[in-house]
Amino acid sequence: MLGSLETPQLFLATRTFNANERFSAPMSIYLKFAGLGALACLIVSCEMPTSQARKKTTTAYGNRISNVRTTAYTHSEEGGKHNAVGKSLCGQSQMSAAADWSRFPLGTRFQIIGTQDRYIIDDYGGALVGTNTIDLYKVSRRAVRLWGVRRVDIDILEWGSKQESLKVLAPRRKNGLVRRMIAGIETNKG
Repeated sequence: MLGSLETPQLFLATRTFNANERFSAPMSIYLKFAGLGALACLIVSCEMPTSQARKKTTTAYGNRISNVRTTAYTHSEEGGKHNAVGKSLCGQSQMSAAADWSRFPLGTRFQIIGTQDRYIIDDYGGALVGTNTIDLYKVSRRAVRLWGVRRVDIDILEWGSKQESLKVLAPRRKNGLVRRMIAGIETNKG
């Protein structure tokens, strides 16, 4: 024979398993891998879902923040026609917006990506404290309903002032929500 040129033969498993028999060694190895794979999937799924993740990137203006939750409000709601600094809410070229000032300080200017809409944080609301939600001022209840709740990407054109935020909030320190914002600003100073 010249180096055994035999054709290799394939053998198919023809054995059947009885319910009382144990799995063979190779099967238990597959089960271990399957178990480890399931564990890895479980660990990865514990990460924050991407729909809630906020991603910051640098742009020509400053920062782009992805996936910001936005809602809308109007002057006929509880807060009235004036913002937190006593001026009229604005729905013109630079519109009013409300947020937790420990996250978006008073005076923060931003633009919603894909629109010409520019806003300035000049208001806050109790439901916003402790959240990353921005409440956008709209001129009518119909516009509020049309906006609903949306997740948008924003470009920060200019960050507001933590010091100005504290000046406005300090006289209102008796309010528990205001105290939470002040504590957040003081923790994040710098």
